[in-house]
Amino acid sequence: MFPPLVYVTIILIIALLNWLYSWRNPRCNGVLPPGSMGWPLLGESFSFFSQNTSFGIPPFVKDRMQRYGPVFKTSLVGRPVIVSTDADLNYLVFQQEGQLFQSWYPDTFTEIFGRQNVGSLHGFMYKYLKNMVLKLFGPESLKKMLLDVEQAANVSLKRWSTEGVVDVKEATAKMIFDLTAKKLISYDSESSSENLRKSFVAFIQGLISFPLDIPGTAYHKCLKGRKQAMRLLKSMLQERRERPRKVQGDFFDYVLEELQREDTVLTEAIALDLMFVLLFASFETTSLALTLATKLLSDHPLVLKQMREEHDAIIKQKGDADSGLTWSDYKSMKFTFQVINETVRLANIVPGIFRKTLRETKFKGYTIPAGWAVMGVDTNGASKNFMAFGGGMRFCVGTDFTKVQMAVFLHCLVAKYKWDPIKGGNILRTPGLQFPDGFHIQLSERD
Repeated sequence: MFPPLVYVTIILIIALLNWLYSWRNPRCNGVLPPGSMGWPLLGESFSFFSQNTSFGIPPFVKDRMQRYGPVFKTSLVGRPVIVSTDADLNYLVFQQEGQLFQSWYPDTFTEIFGRQNVGSLHGFMYKYLKNMVLKLFGPESLKKMLLDVEQAANVSLKRWSTEGVVDVKEATAKMIFDLTAKKLISYDSESSSENLRKSFVAFIQGLISFPLDIPGTAYHKCLKGRKQAMRLLKSMLQERRERPRKVQGDFFDYVLEELQREDTVLTEAIALDLMFVLLFASFETTSLALTLATKLLSDHPLVLKQMREEHDAIIKQKGDADSGLTWSDYKSMKFTFQVINETVRLANIVPGIFRKTLRETKFKGYTIPAGWAVMGVDTNGASKNFMAFGGGMRFCVGTDFTKVQMAVFLHCLVAKYKWDPIKGGNILRTPGLQFPDGFHIQLSERD
């Protein structure tokens, strides 16, 4: 007879071994794609979040593609994930939105953006919020906003040309944030006593980082930045509620009008999460893309020359360099749009697009179990699953606004200015895109 403690120990060891086996060999009614589930609970999270300076396919994905093929299994932050670089599977995921798959993000992501954020909602509520946003960023609204975007670009570039050396990332982020915040909530950084953007900067620094919520970590700073930004937004909303304006002037007014309707489905929590996401998405991703575009134009003078020719032709046709851009001028920037699409593809600002499998799905001999996450990664911008601006039914509602800001800024930049790179410009992925040293240039007017 063994002592009772020995039996308990043996039982615990057997249970542990069974658990480890189950972790490494998940249940499936078929054949799972090849791959590794990594360490228990942690999975392969450390490899996924490790820093790299790659411009192309992330090393985490590239290494496993070479080892396992275009579709493989892994585990990230405790969640089983199928990573797909297969164009056909990514296309299927987008086409079967709401049927076999639905939008999904890790719990840590929803903790950051809010559990009621537009990206995490589905069905009627998602469509309702999307239609709300399109009132601000839809084609008709953008036509009216075109001159404001151009004026913001011209004023900013003129000032930068007198300041010596300018960090493109920081400068464009401020320009875009100020413009968007003014349109959304009539926020003026020059007159406000609260620095709203400072809260977002703290938030961004830990956005795509390992989700360890202890003081000193990037993720902790990220959550702290979100709390500060949400506190300011809630205070602004309450102030507007107490002193409503007679004429609807910004998106806040429209939100308040919706909140006061008797049959509204909008809540204050959803409205504030929506504001937060719109402010973040409008300036951070766009400023990163503009910084990369400026760097790439510096590195490829022939591309810059061809773009200048396109914008010089637009000004020549107008006959007046100071007359504002028209919607027709904007739509004629064909080569510029090609540069923007290639820039956003290379930037790969979001490392992948996440979906959750609603029902067990078969694909090319493999089985994707219900409840598993699928991360679609674009590896070829020419493919039908090109995801620079999102994909499927949930195509990013801010896409057109982003394109307008990028195209108009690049028009003002290349048509009127020249620049010399001074320092920085090195990229870092964690796995999201960063410019740790910025990209500093010296700007001057063209001869």
